[in-house]
Amino acid sequence: MNENELSPPDILFASANASAYFALHCLEPTPNGYLRATSSFVDPEGEAMLWHDFGPLEGPGWAANAVGGAHLLHRWGGYLGDAGIQEKALRLVDHVLHDGFVQPDGLILPYRHTVEQRFCLNYTHNDDWLCPGSLAKIGVQMLDLARDLPERRAVLTQTAHNLADWLAEHVPLFDSGWTPRRITADGLAYPLSPHGDPDPIFDHSADGLFLLQLWALTGKSDLAHTLGDAFVSAGGLWGSINHDTFDDHENVAYACAFRILRQVADLLDRPGWRDFAYTVALPAMQRYRMDDNRNGVFTQGLFWMEESWDTAYLWENAEVAQAHLEAWLERDDETYRHIALGVLTAIAHHHYGMRGFLTEGVDWNNHVGQQHHIHREEFGAIRYTEPLLNNLHHIEATLTYLNAIGYTPPPGLGFEASIRAVCTLPGAQCSKEIRLDWRD
Repeated sequence: MNENELSPPDILFASANASAYFALHCLEPTPNGYLRATSSFVDPEGEAMLWHDFGPLEGPGWAANAVGGAHLLHRWGGYLGDAGIQEKALRLVDHVLHDGFVQPDGLILPYRHTVEQRFCLNYTHNDDWLCPGSLAKIGVQMLDLARDLPERRAVLTQTAHNLADWLAEHVPLFDSGWTPRRITADGLAYPLSPHGDPDPIFDHSADGLFLLQLWALTGKSDLAHTLGDAFVSAGGLWGSINHDTFDDHENVAYACAFRILRQVADLLDRPGWRDFAYTVALPAMQRYRMDDNRNGVFTQGLFWMEESWDTAYLWENAEVAQAHLEAWLERDDETYRHIALGVLTAIAHHHYGMRGFLTEGVDWNNHVGQQHHIHREEFGAIRYTEPLLNNLHHIEATLTYLNAIGYTPPPGLGFEASIRAVCTLPGAQCSKEIRLDWRD
């Protein structure tokens, strides 16, 4: 297929297809015959970047995202009619369920250290603290996946409910009704950052939204009401969801708030939460949107993350796109569709190498440092990614859109053609050269 003949939906399809191919490349068999990620932080060849905190980790936790990634791969395999992809996704799920992450008391251990062969509670490789919101997200992902997997529905649902019980027993609430950003495994509030300094958003991280979501979906209505009412009455609690940043406002906090409040408003009989989602959370995202290409980098349509770290990271952008597509489908407002497609189109311009690699983020103003960029350009995409998160997360929004318009992929747009298509898009940084090793 001639890449110049691709329609806009073709480009979005090719981008998702390339990302799925790269994620599959980054899986390896376990001793029990399941599959796991080789690393949560890799270069365009899929090589583990062990110098980074995420490099020697895998599992269902935050950036490792094994359950969420497995669900997206399973959905993509279903969309393609590819049973082989779906079978690999199931082996990844079974790794989480059966290889030691799920504890008898309901706790799910978020990470396994791949070098030291041990489990740990956080991304700094120790057990001093854990993030209850991110744990809750694992439970939500299991419930989402259970709907698509009849043969594993019972175990996934029960595991999610057990986790919800564990969190209800261990997560303290502030007088405001909100939750600490971090706690100890014994259920004590942990007011410090991952590196031991006081955390300035300890009491108002939006990560608590995932506890609201899980408790709502598992029938813990009183707890969910408490959290949701606290969030809305405060005018929103928008502190960083990402564990390693500390801003009072983060783009993905608004996106997650919009999606979660919409999802549970009717379930919990809180129509005001839906109104809040539309009147506060959704429009507030616009301050992060870039409507132009900056410093020679394709940024038009992307959303930068937050004031202290204004790189445009891609799992957050995927959440922003999905939020706007949900608004479009509910309200039939083409403005929302336009914003979402701008995000997904920009994402499609940031694949690199010959395996489908999608960058973790677009560093348009050299905040991260040029030594970490593709080609070591002063401004550009970061030459690492999280294979089951940043590399893969846009598949949800892509499927939402392609299914909504009844899209059928053209013949011949398989994995190799998809990779070449996105790497030769006009304006893409790798348009002049496609090669395997970007590190030289």
